Amino acid sequence: MASGLLGYWAVQYPSNPIINYQLSIINYQLILTLIDPLLLLGCSILLVAVSLTALLVAAFPAIQDLSRAARSAEKLFDRLDRELPPTLEAIRLAGLELSDLTDEMSQGVQSASAVVQQVDLSLTQVKKQAGSAQVNTRSIWVGVRAAWQTWRRGEIN
Repeated sequence: MASGLLGYWAVQYPSNPIINYQLSIINYQLILTLIDPLLLLGCSILLVAVSLTALLVAAFPAIQDLSRAARSAEKLFDRLDRELPPTLEAIRLAGLELSDLTDEMSQGVQSASAVVQQVDLSLTQVKKQAGSAQVNTRSIWVGVRAAWQTWRRGEIN
């Protein structure tokens, strides 16, 4: 009925461009009101499809880079899995050897300290003996001199 009305107005005023323009706008609006939901749904689906396609095209290089990075990380983890346990074992053994060397060094320092104490004690005893020997040597020398003098006096008398 609406399209018949529009046709009627178009027939009544064929030479007036303003009325024809207004009628075409009304006609367009009527068509849009009938087709509008389907058109909007179709346009929305088309826009979503175009957007998803653009997103996938834009994300494709990033996905490739992520897969390369994942492969590199997997290779790194495999290498670490192979090389890390022996390295840790070597570090542990080096620590044990250092501990043993530290114990040996402390025993060496203790024995050197004991040797130094013994040498110090020996030097102290040598000083005392040297002092005694000097006293004894003087005593012997005084005794020899007194004997010599006494013997010479005995020859003179």
